[in-house]
Amino acid sequence: MTISLWWINQETGEKSLIKTTVTNIDGRTDTPLLANGQLKVGVYELVFSVGDYFTRHIDNLPNPLFINQVPITFGIADVEANYHVPLLVSPWSYSTYRGS
Repeated sequence: MTISLWWINQETGEKSLIKTTVTNIDGRTDTPLLANGQLKVGVYELVFSVGDYFTRHIDNLPNPLFINQVPITFGIADVEANYHVPLLVSPWSYSTYRGS
């Protein structure tokens, strides 16, 4: 599944693409999206391209898809902490939380 990571300017709302990556067979990224001092206090957004993933793996989905992209906007207050943002998803629903 393709994931895009965006930085959101809190004053203007403007988004800047930081990185695009693809998950591995286990649905995880092989390396952290931000590492070695790249993480800074602020607002980020992950956009999961679930529609592309499901159309490659499931036949007979409706057109248009019920869920195509899942954006998760979140804030980083402590750059020393670890942040894990899992997405549990089906073609009909999704859930997320701050993992450990």
